[in-house]
Amino acid sequence: MDIQNTQSQMRKGVLEFCILSIIRQGEVYPSDIVEQMKTANLHILEGTLYPLLTRLKNAGLLTYRWVESNSGPPRKYFVMTDKGLAFYGELERTWNELADAVHALTKPLQDAASQENQNQL
Repeated sequence: MDIQNTQSQMRKGVLEFCILSIIRQGEVYPSDIVEQMKTANLHILEGTLYPLLTRLKNAGLLTYRWVESNSGPPRKYFVMTDKGLAFYGELERTWNELADAVHALTKPLQDAASQENQNQL
């Protein structure tokens, strides 16, 4: 089994939620999303991000505005719509339920390993 493939699939599963989490904080330019994701150690390529932003915009979850730039072409800044905020709220509830469930399943294993380490001391 390829661990990198499994890790990649896990990251893809939370990608949309993470991107919406960034946009929820305020109007954002796509390269800023890439940077924030990189800072959080969740690397994403612009070639992956732009189609996702387009899909979210077409679903009515995001909107954007063009801002003139002194150093190049106009920039597209994205912001969440009311529908997007409601959708995000549902994703956040789902994430919290999932994280709690995973934690409940893995905590006994972590506790057992910690106890075993203490017994060896």
